[in-house]
Amino acid sequence: MPEAASAPSSTLGFPRAGGSPSRAVIGDSEFDRDTAVTRREPGVYDIDLSAGWTIFDAVNGGFLLAVLGRALADALPHPDPFTVSAYYLTASRPGPAVVRTQTVRTGRTLSTGQASLLQYDDEGNEVERIRVLASYGDLSDLPDDVRTTATPPAIPPLEYCFGADDAPEPLPGGSAIAERLMLKLDPATLGWAVGAPSGKGEMRAWFGLADGRDADPLSLLLAVDALPPTAFEIGLKGWVPTVELTVHVRRRPAPGSLRVSITTRNLAGGFLEEDAEIWDSEDRLVAQSRQLARFSRG
Repeated sequence: MPEAASAPSSTLGFPRAGGSPSRAVIGDSEFDRDTAVTRREPGVYDIDLSAGWTIFDAVNGGFLLAVLGRALADALPHPDPFTVSAYYLTASRPGPAVVRTQTVRTGRTLSTGQASLLQYDDEGNEVERIRVLASYGDLSDLPDDVRTTATPPAIPPLEYCFGADDAPEPLPGGSAIAERLMLKLDPATLGWAVGAPSGKGEMRAWFGLADGRDADPLSLLLAVDALPPTAFEIGLKGWVPTVELTVHVRRRPAPGSLRVSITTRNLAGGFLEEDAEIWDSEDRLVAQSRQLARFSRG
């Protein structure tokens, strides 16, 4: 493992603030603290990946996307992710990691960069976990004109949906990320939890962060990968690791809970796609994604 870097020039994503508000705010929340990266030198950032965002012992892929997204927001001249494509190469674990970024192109309205997150093996060698190519812009500059045939998903009111606290007993081994999310699943997509999956590749839920922090473009990168796999509702059980994930952020979300809808139309050869839409409290489509995932039994 390389020698420790000298004193960091800046810490990104978590401004120090006096006092602790009863409701977390953007810039001062657990999500902001845990995705904050420390600039070691231009284009190189350090982070200690928190165990609080794991599913069993692997760090959630959406959380990793938010970490890389924060580093690219510092490295590029534009603030907001517009499109992010990630390839997941090896499973990330809690602990030290380094993010290396490179600017590919900068323009007036869009800039493009790439980033890799690396960790160290037992011999101290760097192992690449995830590689990203992304284009950034400024969501505040987008026009208000919307012409769409897309409609928000039909989800029952939040009080009629179910979360981890409603389960009869916790999942063996635990999923630490569940404690950091406000995730309430549509009962119509929850048959798998009671041994009666619908056979449809659908998952719908209300989504937010447990500390009340409102959504922003970076947390949308987490939201697209935070629901249980649609494979569960098809009737399959097992590990569903992400191979590739592309996210399009369409606009800055309004305050309040998000609605997330994910569908799978085709599982073949051990791989499936998941198409996600995220809608904000003003019935606006704020993000879309598609991922390719591998299904592994047991």
